[in-house]
Amino acid sequence: MKNRISALLLGTALAFGASTAALAQDKTVKIGVLTDNSGLYSDLGGAGSTLAAQMAVEDSGLAAKGWKIDVISADHQNKPDIAVNTARQWIDVDKVDIFVDVLNSGVALAVNNLVKEKNGVMINTGAATSDLTNTQCSPNTIHWVYDTYMLANSTGQALVKAGGDTWYFLTADYAFGHALERDTAAVVLKSGGKVIGTVRHPLNTADFSSFLLQAQASKAKIVGMANAGGDTTNTIKQASEFGIVAGGQKLAGLLLFINDVHSLGLKVAQGLNFTETFYWDLNDGTRAFSKRFSERMKNKAQPSMIQAGVYSGLIHYFKALEAMGGNPHDGIKVVEKMKSMPTDDPLFGKGTIRVDGRKIHPAYLFEVKKPADSKGPWDYYKLIGTTPGDKAFRPLSESECPLVKK
Repeated sequence: MKNRISALLLGTALAFGASTAALAQDKTVKIGVLTDNSGLYSDLGGAGSTLAAQMAVEDSGLAAKGWKIDVISADHQNKPDIAVNTARQWIDVDKVDIFVDVLNSGVALAVNNLVKEKNGVMINTGAATSDLTNTQCSPNTIHWVYDTYMLANSTGQALVKAGGDTWYFLTADYAFGHALERDTAAVVLKSGGKVIGTVRHPLNTADFSSFLLQAQASKAKIVGMANAGGDTTNTIKQASEFGIVAGGQKLAGLLLFINDVHSLGLKVAQGLNFTETFYWDLNDGTRAFSKRFSERMKNKAQPSMIQAGVYSGLIHYFKALEAMGGNPHDGIKVVEKMKSMPTDDPLFGKGTIRVDGRKIHPAYLFEVKKPADSKGPWDYYKLIGTTPGDKAFRPLSESECPLVKK
């Protein structure tokens, strides 16, 4: 009887050991690019983010080492309920391991909760709200490219120091706009400036005339645009028609992308100041990647910092999985491994991932060139200043993230 029990226990142990070894050597990965494929942010993420993910898979070299990696994409239509339903199906049915891009702060905050519940991984490169690494931080989420705190700390502070000490905000009326206005207003006040007022507009607004007239009537030196994508380009175009800049006020592009400048043209966009963490023409590494990316894009566009972030984030994710010897399909374990390793890629250079999930790298203050200063297609930016990574983002001493021990 004892021999039978011993044999049974031994067999169970061997079976458990075999299954554990098999799990450790699991080399399958499914990536979900959850983005805006058809709306006002589609140029910033969309098909370009899916391409960036595919390029990261190719450049990782894991396929040649026996890994099977699939990339799928879906349009969340900038609606949190659609995004969550899609994400839930991806996790439960399609067995998606990791979400990337996740444009739109309302969408990202909702998906952030689901990914935590399901123990997946989210590398957020699209949404801006700094709450993702503050009050809403998660052990399953990494915020890779930029956030509202960084934008406010760089662009907002620079403009106040340059004399723009009175502000009026024109704000997209959802989570992103509210966060960007909140974080920028805090910097303005801390720097000795004053916020005269604010007006909020619906997402994807076509007519900004009433909002711009209120901003014009405020006489504020700075009209802070706490919006993005098509809303920002429409604001700038219509502000030009109303003669706001000609009348002495300055437009602050609190979140502006290379795609927006391309859409506006240098004649309209010249002189705008804004902050990004990636620009295709920064160095040899960014230029080499951007050339390959542009050649594969239907419209031959250069990558936005969101799309560049998808590539960079996935390259680090793949390094972590390879170091683990396989995919454990355990989000917290994978994110912990990613945080334990220094980041290094041609697009964002060397960096780290903090305990709160914030990816640390430099932020660059740019000014849009005058048409006469541009030397060719997509040569739009002049570098004004660089903020080191350890100064660009919210310090841990100010964090409300439960993961941060004080």
